[in-house]
Amino acid sequence: MDTTLTENAAAPGAAAAAADAPRGPDGGASLYRARRERVLAALRAQGGGVALVPTAPEVMRNRDADYPYRHDSYFYYLTGFTEPEALLVLDANAGENEPAEILFCRAKNVERETWEGLRFGPDGAREAFGFDAAFPIDDIDTQMPRLIANRPALHYALAASEQFDAQVRGWIDAVRAQGRSGVTAPAAAYDVLPLLDEMRLVKDTHELDTMRRAAEISALAHVRAMQTCRPGMREYEIEAELLYTFRKHGAQAPAYGSIVAAGANACVLHYPAGNAVAREGDLILIDAACELNGYASDITRTFPASGRFTSAQRELYDIVLAAQQAAVDATRAGVNFEAPHEAAVRVLAQGLLDTGILDRQRYASVDEVIADRAYARFYMHRTGHWLGMDVHDVGDYRERGTPDTSGDTPPWRTLRAGMTLTIEPGLYIRAAEDVPERYWDIGIRIEDDAIVTETGCELITRGVPVNADEIEALMQNAQRGA
Repeated sequence: MDTTLTENAAAPGAAAAAADAPRGPDGGASLYRARRERVLAALRAQGGGVALVPTAPEVMRNRDADYPYRHDSYFYYLTGFTEPEALLVLDANAGENEPAEILFCRAKNVERETWEGLRFGPDGAREAFGFDAAFPIDDIDTQMPRLIANRPALHYALAASEQFDAQVRGWIDAVRAQGRSGVTAPAAAYDVLPLLDEMRLVKDTHELDTMRRAAEISALAHVRAMQTCRPGMREYEIEAELLYTFRKHGAQAPAYGSIVAAGANACVLHYPAGNAVAREGDLILIDAACELNGYASDITRTFPASGRFTSAQRELYDIVLAAQQAAVDATRAGVNFEAPHEAAVRVLAQGLLDTGILDRQRYASVDEVIADRAYARFYMHRTGHWLGMDVHDVGDYRERGTPDTSGDTPPWRTLRAGMTLTIEPGLYIRAAEDVPERYWDIGIRIEDDAIVTETGCELITRGVPVNADEIEALMQNAQRGA
């Protein structure tokens, strides 16, 4: 098994954590420490307690081979630490001479490091990542009862993991067993995720810079796929061009399973790259992007395998592109999350009427199409989602605790500068007797990543063409040069 890494590529262990950490006078530790201090301040405002944030477990793939390890996003957001078997403890009731920010991690082990790579160990992690204290993970059942004793509450991801829930119960039981000595156990438990979700929803400068670079790499991959695509290639061959480009430019992995869909397969929303052949006249829909240093990108482009759209394909493509532009124009601080979707739907609904895909005898106007949700047969998903450390990132889409005038559903969230989201309308026209045959089995989606600004949005994935003429020119130039 080849474990060679590119210069900036991450892998489990100390070297990966060091490579991923943002650079600065203190190696980037201040960024994560500032985030931890925000959590501690919020906990103190709520009456104190101890927050527990574990990283993700390692998962066996088969026999003695694990899946490639990927840290938990919440844990990484607060620590910058990428080794497995780790837990962050934040004690909002710590006294002046007590540690408030504590890490449990794997101990140094020369024998295991020979097989798996360098480990920071508690002392190294404390120094490199700015914790007040660090302990070996093997000591957790001894240390945790001491750390949570006489604290009013615990804050962690309630019911997210049966195994972790059981661990927490064990620590609480160990504290309760000391009751005759006057020691008290936490009397309440709260879900810490809403607090962390709110923090993660608006990105800081470091996060936005990382996401811009991830978007740049992903755009290069899409350009390469367009340039190398030829009729006769299989979907997995095109996928290989994407994966090669991700790794060549330092990304650690795809941010999600790559969708490479030829022809009618593009009408399957989550179609994985398979072995179908891209034929002359087919469209290729690629929804694929990389993850860089813990942050995702997310791009979809649809292009002709031959380098030229048919007239029917171009008709629908231009409708989807116009819908995306309407959504882009509606994306800015101060509007609600639903505004881009509503703008895209109006354009798509009009296009479905103009092409005859929806019957004008039945629907006299766009408003009727929208009221009846007739468009949903051909456009069944929303126009965007939050983007960040996770490709479908955390954060509520509706305002918390503020029901609308009906008293039932809270209003859509108001966009703020620094939020990041995708803008991705599409049309998926399956063959059907009531649909004009020229549009059969055409699936088109166009997706870009946007940073919300005060006056609009910054599209960070436009390094790959989106205009149909530009796509054709790029592909034909590549074919002539082959």
